[in-house]
Amino acid sequence: MKTEDLTDSSALNLKYLIRKKELSPLELLEIYTSRIEKYAETLGCFAYLDIEGALAKARRQTEILGKTTDTSTLPPFFGLPTAIKDLYAVEGMPTGYGNAFLQAKKQVATYSEEITKKLEAAGFIIIGKTTTSEFGTLPYIESPGLPPCRNPWNLEYTAGGSSGGAAAAVAASLLPLAPASDGGGSIRGPAFCCGIVGLKPSRGRISNAPAGEYPGGIATHGCLTRTVADSAALLDILSGYVLGDPYWLPNPQTPFLDSIFSPPPPLKIAFTTSLLPSPPVHPSIKSQVEAVARILERMGHQLIPISPDFTPLVEPFKLIWQSSLTSLAVPPSILSPMNQWLLANAPDLGTYLRALAQMHQISRQILSLFQNFDILLLPTYLFPPIKIGAWSQKSPEETLSEIIRWINPCPPFNATGQPAISLPTGFTDDGLPLGIQLVAKPAHEALLLQLAHHLELSLPKKQRTPPF
Repeated sequence: MKTEDLTDSSALNLKYLIRKKELSPLELLEIYTSRIEKYAETLGCFAYLDIEGALAKARRQTEILGKTTDTSTLPPFFGLPTAIKDLYAVEGMPTGYGNAFLQAKKQVATYSEEITKKLEAAGFIIIGKTTTSEFGTLPYIESPGLPPCRNPWNLEYTAGGSSGGAAAAVAASLLPLAPASDGGGSIRGPAFCCGIVGLKPSRGRISNAPAGEYPGGIATHGCLTRTVADSAALLDILSGYVLGDPYWLPNPQTPFLDSIFSPPPPLKIAFTTSLLPSPPVHPSIKSQVEAVARILERMGHQLIPISPDFTPLVEPFKLIWQSSLTSLAVPPSILSPMNQWLLANAPDLGTYLRALAQMHQISRQILSLFQNFDILLLPTYLFPPIKIGAWSQKSPEETLSEIIRWINPCPPFNATGQPAISLPTGFTDDGLPLGIQLVAKPAHEALLLQLAHHLELSLPKKQRTPPF
């Protein structure tokens, strides 16, 4: 295969080529590192790279592959490269948290997060750390003193955040897939901005070990991939309880990947392009949701229009999200002006606990809607990717208001803990990616992935790698 064909391949196809010994881990890594050397600095998608260490691991894996007669005994993703979001630890690598001061300090981690261990056990080669917004608080990556993370489809625009580095790297074929995390849209938003698949699983599906939880259980690890099947396969790797987890779900009897290939049964699918308290959705995104609704109807599903009102959730969710900064063991002076303002206005303990109780109560009301349907179809974000620096001259209060407007369809399902997936569906007239979001009932990732996979097959084919 040509190099371009390999980097445009799914992770599952690359896995197959390695198992067939038609491709070695070293050959594959050299292809990806060549692209990283060309494009990573322009995109600003990596906070740290250990290319020499990765090449050494790839050589060892290539030797093992050569000596292995039954390759089915190898770990499932033996020889594929990936990287960890720079909010999470990889033993022997620094963690910068998207902060210029901490990134320059290069404090090397002495342990690995559970997701890192699971990826390494599955045979992945961890090549470095992907960029994130400072402490993961913002839906774009423009930390003071650090390069912004740029959208591979148009370098003047953001790749999203806080998992924007991972999304940009996957979209630009610098990685076949990547883990990420989502506390208010931080997987789904970057997937939307970069034209890839972003899966936020149910609360408790993936362990946050060794940490306990993000405030209120709103955040979880998840997947950024080129295909739904790759997300299902990665979810199979990352899922599972770890002793001491405050939330957990039992693993399904059938692996997620195996469950997606049969067509889903006829479903009741609610859809909306009107979400209060937000202003009207951008026309290009409205048309994408309506087009997908027509496709789903042709597939045999019943489509039900609804107009949900998420207004009561906005204030308690904002307070819970804001409170995450109060746990940081860093001086406020090293933070960006936006994070300094968020920290200075963070809630006290009593306000936080009241907001948490409110969020849980409102979550019950949102979940009660799902008694009437199986899946909800809605926008991922309310308008297309923004330009880098678009809000840099606004006050923190104005910026927060803009953020809430943009990401409004995502946080409700962090509050409820439901699984949600963002799928790429097309482009704006000037070539920026667009997408939609599907949400399922709690713990129904298998059905969500099954529907998403068959929808993916029904969508018009599009160019998968940015032309830059």
